Amino acid sequence: MEAPAAPHGPAEPPYARPVELTVTSPEQMRDLGRRLAKLLRAGDLVMLSGELGAGKTTLTRGLGEGLGVRGAVTSPTFVIARVHPSLGDGPPLVHVDAYRLSGGLDEMEDLDLDVSLPESVVVVEWGEGKVEELTDDRLQVVIHRAVGDTTDEVRHVTLTGVGDRWSDTDASVLSA
Repeated sequence: MEAPAAPHGPAEPPYARPVELTVTSPEQMRDLGRRLAKLLRAGDLVMLSGELGAGKTTLTRGLGEGLGVRGAVTSPTFVIARVHPSLGDGPPLVHVDAYRLSGGLDEMEDLDLDVSLPESVVVVEWGEGKVEELTDDRLQVVIHRAVGDTTDEVRHVTLTGVGDRWSDTDASVLSA
C-alpha cells in the first residue's frame, strides 16, 4: 500500500532556465538592455538586483532606448518612480527604485504599480521582497560585480523568467 501524498502548498510558478551572460563594459550593459527590450511587452515586470554601481540603471537606460521611450533614463532614487511614455506604439516604461522603500508591497501599492503594470513595462531596482506579489510573471535580473576598491568593469548577469509568460520565451536574442 502506498503512503499518502504529502500535502502541497501553493503552487510555485514555473521558472525558465536561467540565462547567464558576462558583460565587460557599461556600453555592453546598455546594449544588453536594448536587446532585452525586444523580448518585453506591456504587462511585464522586470526586477533588477545587484550591488550599488552594478549597472542596474545602465541596463534600464538601454531598455528605454530599445523600447523607444521619451526622456533620459536616470536613477529614480530620490523620486522613487519615473514614467517614460513611448515615442511610438510600444508600451511606456515605468522605472522604480525601491532602495529607500522598506514597507514591502503596502508601500509599493502607494505608487499604483498594479494600475500601471497592464499597459507598461515596469522595471524595479531593489524590488526583492517588495513587488513579487504584483504578478505571477516576472523577469528577475541579478547583476554581480566585484566589490571593494576595484576598477573591474566585468559584470555577471543572470536572467531568470518566472511564470508562464517566461516559460517558453526564446532568450537567444540576449547572447547576440
